[in-house]
Amino acid sequence: MKILFQKLGAIFFGVTVYLGQVARLLWEILSCIFRGRIRFRLVLQQIVAIGFGSQPVVMVTGAFTGAVFAAQCFFKFSEIGLATATGPVVSIAMCRELGPVMAGLMVTGRMGAAMAAEIATMKVTEQIDALRSMGIAPVEYLVVPRMIAILISMPILVAEAIALGIVASDLLTTGIFGVPQVWFRDQVIAQTGLGDVASGLVKGAVFGALIVLLSCRQGLETRGGAVGVGTSTTRAVVDSSLAILIANLFLTLLLNEWLPMVSLL
Repeated sequence: MKILFQKLGAIFFGVTVYLGQVARLLWEILSCIFRGRIRFRLVLQQIVAIGFGSQPVVMVTGAFTGAVFAAQCFFKFSEIGLATATGPVVSIAMCRELGPVMAGLMVTGRMGAAMAAEIATMKVTEQIDALRSMGIAPVEYLVVPRMIAILISMPILVAEAIALGIVASDLLTTGIFGVPQVWFRDQVIAQTGLGDVASGLVKGAVFGALIVLLSCRQGLETRGGAVGVGTSTTRAVVDSSLAILIANLFLTLLLNEWLPMVSLL
């Protein structure tokens, strides 16, 4: 029993320290932004790396996710005579859930790992200490540009994933399964509101912030040389992916409260 309590205490202490480090990093980021300490050249470089560089994988993921989901919906709905409902279901699912979550996971695998690896390498090779010795705050130089860039890029990437998913489902459902194209598009437009799209974009921004916070935190806290870099990179991807999936539930419950009001606009 004593060993059990010791393990539970160690887990609780570790989680508390982890959350404290994330909160401190967020506070430093916000402090730099509010004080206007933004390096716009670095922000533009990160927008290119995160936004432009992630477009192919996000667009392909969104297209095939929409197509597969449309196929599964059509197969099941056809059994109960609701094949024409495939379009609205796919559209709303892509806007609210599949688009932002899949885009977030893809960006995590691509950029979250890259952020953690780059900062972790700088940490173990004492480059971060060199920045401090030159009077440059590591968070201001390394983290803030990435945070601003991903807050700009993620909603755009999510929108692309949503659009490609709906287009792919349209082509598959109307071109192969024979659902009338006019009916499909009319129902998608009629049943998909502004609130559905806004939900996906808001989720994308939140997921992007989580990716930067957890990945950069992991890099800044790296210990142990080359082995530590590999461990930090793996943990950054795992932690960010889990955070996205957990946050998605709470965001869904929260956004559902004001989505009807936005849809009325």
